[in-house]
Amino acid sequence: MAGASDIEPVTTETPIPQPSRRRRKKSLVWEHFTIEAVSGGCTRACCKLCKQTFAYSSGSKIAGTSHLKRHIALGSCPKIKNQEKKMLALTSGSKTDETSCEPPPKRRYRMSGFANAAFDQDVSCVYLAKMIIVHDYPLHMVEHPAFISFVQSLQPRFKMVDFNAIEAEILAIYQKEKQSLMQVFGTMPGRVSLTIGLWTTSQTLGYVCLTGQFIDSDWRLHRRMLNFMMVSSPHSENALSEAIGVSLSDWNMKSKLFTITLDNNCSSHDIYSANLRDHLSNKNTLMLKGQLFVVRCFANILNVIAQDVIASIHGIIYNIRESVKFIKASPAREEKFAEIALQLEIPSTKTLSLDVTTQWNTTYLMLVAALEYKQAFTVLETCDDNYNEAPSTEDWKKVEIVCTYLKLLYDSANVIMATADPTANIFFHEAWKIQLELTNATLNEDVLVSSFAKDMHEKFDKYWKDCSLVLAIAVVMDPRFKLKLVEFSFSKIYGADAVRYIKVVDDSIHELYLEYVAQPLPLTPAYEEQGEVTVNNINGNQNCSGSGNDNNRPTTLVSNGDGLQDFDLYLSEMAVNQPTKSELEQYLEESLVPRIQEFDILNWWKLNNLKYPTLSKMARDVLAIPMSMVSTGSSIFASGTGSRVLDDYRSSLRPETVEALFCAKDWLQYLPTMAEPPSTAIVKMEL
Repeated sequence: MAGASDIEPVTTETPIPQPSRRRRKKSLVWEHFTIEAVSGGCTRACCKLCKQTFAYSSGSKIAGTSHLKRHIALGSCPKIKNQEKKMLALTSGSKTDETSCEPPPKRRYRMSGFANAAFDQDVSCVYLAKMIIVHDYPLHMVEHPAFISFVQSLQPRFKMVDFNAIEAEILAIYQKEKQSLMQVFGTMPGRVSLTIGLWTTSQTLGYVCLTGQFIDSDWRLHRRMLNFMMVSSPHSENALSEAIGVSLSDWNMKSKLFTITLDNNCSSHDIYSANLRDHLSNKNTLMLKGQLFVVRCFANILNVIAQDVIASIHGIIYNIRESVKFIKASPAREEKFAEIALQLEIPSTKTLSLDVTTQWNTTYLMLVAALEYKQAFTVLETCDDNYNEAPSTEDWKKVEIVCTYLKLLYDSANVIMATADPTANIFFHEAWKIQLELTNATLNEDVLVSSFAKDMHEKFDKYWKDCSLVLAIAVVMDPRFKLKLVEFSFSKIYGADAVRYIKVVDDSIHELYLEYVAQPLPLTPAYEEQGEVTVNNINGNQNCSGSGNDNNRPTTLVSNGDGLQDFDLYLSEMAVNQPTKSELEQYLEESLVPRIQEFDILNWWKLNNLKYPTLSKMARDVLAIPMSMVSTGSSIFASGTGSRVLDDYRSSLRPETVEALFCAKDWLQYLPTMAEPPSTAIVKMEL
């Protein structure tokens, strides 16, 4: 009997766990419950979170799992309730203290938003095309099996398009955005200035990139890519002029061209060719007899000079680069070098770094850091047989001279890059300082110093002679400096001959102003409301003007009924006998605006637009001249001084597709829809 009683419970309980193991495989409820045996051959399900138990089986009868699911899904479990209260407190911004929160009502959660939104195949195709444009993805990615699988996992109803379909979608986006931009150019109050960039391909063909820069009616500076067109030979005599002419016709801007900015590899003869003049309408007479028509890129000349001076000591730079590589090859070498620097009591806080050969600023920073450790390199060579790249004393002297000149270029480039909207007026400050420093350095008694300076000055002096006039006119449009800074800087650069050069700038400004006076001045809403004559009391000064060439018209005075009609007549006669000064003369004679760091020159002209209606037109066009071809957000230190190379994939695409990709990418970055991601799914709670 004892043996029978020992065996009997085993025979009755053995089949019970089997169905639980089988059901555990089918139901997710067993992730939250465990099976526990109790007396009498019964089992109960125990919640892993709150440890409550529920009936599961009684002998051979199984209760099922529905009541277990309700315990978890409906929030009956107290542990789950506490978690819900904490999450509710976090999402509502209230305290997380459980005692301060009311128990949340039982709710069922249902995801909506994208899950229930109507699927639109066309909208998805547009977003796919924009993604390819903005991120420079290959068009053929729509045919990649892995990408197709990924998209299908997100939305099985999306029918993946092929290469031809996505190409057509990209062209459609390009055309749509182009029409929008054409409307903007149609309402542009001033003129547009162009920049010309050259691209080459692995074949014999090339591309010309044209970008327009202008200031809108709200005095905001804009830069937009206009065309990216293929030409058979971008460096041929007529290729640039042909591309410019086609672009002006395409955008209906034949009468609105002001200046063209080129890098220093393009010849002015290419722009002045008869081919371009044939494309320009008679209305587009070149301002100031074409003296401002061709502008050289400031960033480009900095890069050219920097690369040349670096190339002049390429052997020394190679040794320094290899020395830095040697030290950074292992932690042990770095530690040994640091010990040497500590023994020599070198106070430098700079860290040795390698350069990127295509970015000359990194080479400059590498040289500056290495220069401070020059003694440490020499000592390292004496105590480490594996190192023999230390520059000599003469080499370090050359590095020191080169770094002095590179710092001049480096600081100037950083000033330009730090400006969010680089209007033309800021470039004069940098250019005249470099011209003065290099001019003085050529006269240095140290032969080594003067030899470096002469090579640099030869190139920059050519840029200065080509662009000093347009640079000076632009800074005159800055009310903080006007003609005074030109007089000051020219006296330092030219000495006794400064008067002659200052007169050239002064005469050119007055001649350019008269050309704007000769143009019709459209009436603004303020003029239309007040009649032909408008009296503006801005900054305490009155300026009576009608059209641009009627500055001397006497003001029509209205009696105030105060018995001073004779006084009014006297004032009228005085106005006739004493001609009013021109806007330009009034502007130049007024006191300079205080120099503050936060000064916004475009906002200043916006506020003084009514005071100087004609001069402000001139300022709008002049300040919009792109003195640098480097767009905002791009590096000014790139070593490329001529053509850029189009990759093999884009070179294989049709020219119209390449243009659509480049232009649309430029235009889409200014759309708010591309800056803000689409809204995510919303979680709705139902009682």
